Amino acid sequence: MSSDLIRNPCTGDWVALDLDQRIVRALLPRRTAFVRAVSSQRSEGQVLAANIDQLLIAVSLAGELELGRIERFLSLAWESGGEPIVVLTKADLVPDPVTRSYLVEDTERVAPGARVLCVSAASGQGMVALAALVCGGTAALLGQSGAGKSTLANALTGANVQRVDSTRDSDGKGRHTTTTRDLLPLPGGGVLIDTPGLRGVGLWEADSGVARTFTDIEALARDCRFHNCSHGVEPGCAVLAAADDGGLPLRRLENYRKLLRENERIAARSDARLDAEILRNWKQKTALGRHMRERKRGPQSPPS
Repeated sequence: MSSDLIRNPCTGDWVALDLDQRIVRALLPRRTAFVRAVSSQRSEGQVLAANIDQLLIAVSLAGELELGRIERFLSLAWESGGEPIVVLTKADLVPDPVTRSYLVEDTERVAPGARVLCVSAASGQGMVALAALVCGGTAALLGQSGAGKSTLANALTGANVQRVDSTRDSDGKGRHTTTTRDLLPLPGGGVLIDTPGLRGVGLWEADSGVARTFTDIEALARDCRFHNCSHGVEPGCAVLAAADDGGLPLRRLENYRKLLRENERIAARSDARLDAEILRNWKQKTALGRHMRERKRGPQSPPS
């Protein structure tokens, strides 16, 4: 993690305070941190929450499931060091239990190793189980605007701590009004970090997170003929074979490739910036060394 990300405190950080001077003296080391890229055009990361035990990825059942977005969130969540939990919200808007069951199964297929809970803050479905999971620790609530994060935060804290506007009748989506990251105490102990709705979730140094999200593809890749197989056109590719026979959804393979490429681009830009910084420091040191040598020699007499 870059020095800038470590230097700047964020929600969830522990700091050493000088109460007399009312200033932060030190930022204590982070156990975990959820970091995303600021944008696709800049090689900068943003820490959204630190020292988190669970990451609640809120996904609304009011609309069609975006499995690719869930995989993206999971990649960053696994990379953070915390435990990802996919929370399918607004279950009351899907009254048919069979349909709900299918939605949970679809989500579980793209979230190997992660818990998937189907909940409704309105009816209370699944809320006891969710509250038990986050009790006593630090949980961060993440997701798109309208995913029901504020309503979920109110239900978990047992108070109207977050404002939620009325939902739209057309799709049941809430108008999320949270614009800050808030640290909210939980009645059973622990805290909840509620974050604003995220439109973009760019990867940031998420090599292991992508691998953890796509463990099925990583396992298949071990049987490829070539150890550096890109799973594109190589002969003897076990991943392509699984996609051809229907064992591996093509959508999942394409998203896996997409996230790997995105992560590689971020890493390349980060390295370029680091190279530029090293070059700049070298030039500064060279100029300083020249200046010190000239001072040591003293003023030179003009030629006669």
